[in-house]
Amino acid sequence: MVRFFLLIFLPALLSAQPMNVIFILADDLGWSDTTLHATTTFYQTPNLERLARRGMTFTRAYSASPLCSPTRSAILTGLSPARTGITTPNCHLPQVVLEAKPGKSAPPTKHAISPETVTRLKTEYRTLAEVFRDAGYATGHFGKWHLGAEPYSPLEHGFDVDVPHHPGPGPAGSFVAPWKFANFKEKSPGEHLEDRMAAEASAWMEQQGDRPFFLNYWQFSVHAPFDAKKSLIDKHRARVDPSDAQRSPTYAAMVESLDDAVGTLLDTLDRLGLAERTVIVFTSDNGGNMYNEIDGTTPTSNRPLRGGKATMFEGGTRVPCVVAWPGLVAPGSRSDALVQSEDFFPTLVSGLLKQEAPVGDGVSLLPTLRGERLAREAIFQYFPHDPGVPDWLPASVSVHRGDWKLIRLFHAGAKGAHRHLLFHLGKDVGEQHNLAAAEPQRVAELDALIERFLERTGAVRPVPNPAFDPAKYRPELEGKSGGKAAKKATVPGWQTSAQAQLRREGGGLVIQSTGGDPWISTRSLPKDAKGPFRLELRLSSQSRGEARVYFATPAAPAFVRERSLPLTVSHNGKVESVSVTLPVATLSALRLDPSTAPGTVRVTHLVLIDAAGARHALLP
Repeated sequence: MVRFFLLIFLPALLSAQPMNVIFILADDLGWSDTTLHATTTFYQTPNLERLARRGMTFTRAYSASPLCSPTRSAILTGLSPARTGITTPNCHLPQVVLEAKPGKSAPPTKHAISPETVTRLKTEYRTLAEVFRDAGYATGHFGKWHLGAEPYSPLEHGFDVDVPHHPGPGPAGSFVAPWKFANFKEKSPGEHLEDRMAAEASAWMEQQGDRPFFLNYWQFSVHAPFDAKKSLIDKHRARVDPSDAQRSPTYAAMVESLDDAVGTLLDTLDRLGLAERTVIVFTSDNGGNMYNEIDGTTPTSNRPLRGGKATMFEGGTRVPCVVAWPGLVAPGSRSDALVQSEDFFPTLVSGLLKQEAPVGDGVSLLPTLRGERLAREAIFQYFPHDPGVPDWLPASVSVHRGDWKLIRLFHAGAKGAHRHLLFHLGKDVGEQHNLAAAEPQRVAELDALIERFLERTGAVRPVPNPAFDPAKYRPELEGKSGGKAAKKATVPGWQTSAQAQLRREGGGLVIQSTGGDPWISTRSLPKDAKGPFRLELRLSSQSRGEARVYFATPAAPAFVRERSLPLTVSHNGKVESVSVTLPVATLSALRLDPSTAPGTVRVTHLVLIDAAGARHALLP
């Protein structure tokens, strides 16, 4: 009789009770950093796979920005960073700026002046936590915030509790205790921060009893500092494949701790009998970090995507995303719908509270979650800044519509006009082929969508830099390695990245790489030579990874991947000859990227041959 009652009446009783919400936000976790998309064999994320079996995995989910604070504000408010003015992760700085303003100046090497960004999430915005608290929910925030200290902390934005109540951009000190939080101490020596956060969140869920809850579990992982449990580092060190672009055992250990925390939350829901009454959203605030150094390599690789955190390429904004919604989402389903950070606000408010969400910049994903087609024209990311990281771009805004993506580079073209990059992601997910010149009508259509988006959101835009001086503009400071990564070399006429040292030796050059982005560049080229050109090299390498030659022209002075060619280098320590044809009529600069890893490369022959057959030695 009891079993009959449960079978007949339990589903109705459950459906009458409010659904809980757990919003899990990873920090800097890239699209290729999990096993959800078959893009890694090194990282292990069984609990994310477990979550995916309960819900829907999105293959084309995007963060609102390639950096963290703008995306966090978009999730909480449903508003684009273009509207809030939070466009950089400056919310830990002491200056309180509540309104975006046009920038005042920029160096003469910059085409545009970026706006001054907002540094706090204003309390006048209505947040997800406030909406759910007003509906009777308990609200808790656990983990990273980075949207402002008091009076702009989680406690002023609708959350009942905030642990560890830390306004900074990452863990205080380290992931492994001892920590340096002001009012949050470890319970045992060597305690891992993510383990503790998951335990604190689980205890809070249990304390709520029958009251519905909205839990923000915003992980500190896998943001810097790069450290992890020694046992996990040792485990993954034994699994490293030196030829794999993902080969940092420390980062793999950090990913495992992130995944373990997800498992702890799932275990708690199962133990409390709340799994069928809880909606779970998992995503990341931006793409993977490819630009720091750990274990002699970069933290991760976003392959097959281009770029990473702080860039507007896919590696900077395409992120993992899973939504588990019992009774609505088909378990183990997948969707290729275009979704973005701003969508979660209207989705959760309309789907769970049956309320109309405040006017925002996202759309409800309920049709997609039900397995239906999502009707939307496009999504946008606004990033009016140009951080100096590899594969950086000038201040920009992007639009995705279907398989097409357009990036507008503000005032980076001739005479202050905008420059554009157009990619067909269905055929070129790695964004190797800029089709802007071949598709002018499509560029115009997509750029018109961008213009309407900027007008609709009231975005404070970059303005042309009146101090821009073409004579001072250094193309080697734009492109794969930005201005902050470049430095003068000790060899006259050459510059290097921050991860390369250059010296003369026996009539040649020795490049000593200390990281994943070594390069050398020169503008000391024959001025009157005409192309096409052929570049001959003789070198030996004890490094590894892809080698490329980048070339710039007076009309296109930036080093970008579209103007580069691969070099076949074996990296076996033996001297080998390689050559490549540069299909341009004039040259203004060259850059050699000999590898993508630490090691030593010796160049004993470097000659440029012009169309007339004249040979120009480039070795100093």
